[in-house]
Amino acid sequence: MRSMLGVAVVAALLVPEVAGADDDHELARRALEAGEVLPLRAVLERIGTQYPGEIIEVELERDDGRWIYEIKVLRRGGGLLKLELDASDATVLGVKGRDVRPAGTRAGER
Repeated sequence: MRSMLGVAVVAALLVPEVAGADDDHELARRALEAGEVLPLRAVLERIGTQYPGEIIEVELERDDGRWIYEIKVLRRGGGLLKLELDASDATVLGVKGRDVRPAGTRAGER
């Protein structure tokens, strides 16, 4: 399921929505080739055990000179999480949503 979703996300990223989208795609491709960002598959594998659920949206953005993956995850209970990760090493920079604790932790733990 995740691999099909990953294909859908990549396909969606290939379709330009606004002028300049081709340039954005090219910049992202170059960043991947230069080793500045991890492949999406590797990032999803790293977060999949901590934040299980269905990946419903992925964006790769450049913010203050840093590549950031923004990933929306639909949790089993219906809650939506928005994760921000450093695209170079998949470090979780921020989590927004309900019940944002990683899987396997209790309240007060991280």
